[in-house]
Amino acid sequence: MTNSFTNPITEDDIANYLANTPDFFERHAELLASVHLSSPHSKRAVSLQERQAEMLRDKIKLLEHRLMDMIRHGNENALLSDRLLRWAGSLFLTGDTASMPDRIASQIKEQFSVPQVGIKVWDVAAPFTSSGFAQGVSDDAKLFATSLTEPFCGVNTGFEAVTWLGDPGAAASIALLPLRSAPAGALAPAFGLLVLSSPDAQRFNSGMGTDFLQRVAEVASAALGRLR
Repeated sequence: MTNSFTNPITEDDIANYLANTPDFFERHAELLASVHLSSPHSKRAVSLQERQAEMLRDKIKLLEHRLMDMIRHGNENALLSDRLLRWAGSLFLTGDTASMPDRIASQIKEQFSVPQVGIKVWDVAAPFTSSGFAQGVSDDAKLFATSLTEPFCGVNTGFEAVTWLGDPGAAASIALLPLRSAPAGALAPAFGLLVLSSPDAQRFNSGMGTDFLQRVAEVASAALGRLR
């Protein structure tokens, strides 16, 4: 015989019993009315039914917050997509090929509220080799751009690309977008690098998603194909 003193009933035993005996409270319905629990919203004791109602209200509030977050993110994504389309459309309308890099940079600033944007392109056709955007890039910077299989986001740790900006000292966080020929994708050598910067250290952080920045790089790469 089991000795109840050496093997006392535990809370887990009670919980398991109640979970496996669903008709217990049908036989003892008066217990439901007599059970009182402390409320997390006040210091008073409440009935089991009231406590369950409070838990349900908390769950509803949590779901409402999640729904509002989804709606907000959806609106933000729609706004970004609209701006991306406007930016791409402005590039199609640019007739002067040599002005394309400056056009890309200025429109990114305007459409996406990026404080500073720099861009360099190499391996360009002969008519563009003396342009500012095609000069001042070291071989190391070119190799680094090619090594990026996706946009890099993080703090400024002294990247050469930051020196392409008007005010390098104000670049607390940066995004580096390698530019490549579309058909080969990430396997192709980079022919350019786009740098976005912000004085806000969290604007381009290492934990952020880069899907949208990748779309920006693809549009810019396609537009800059006329320089090669």
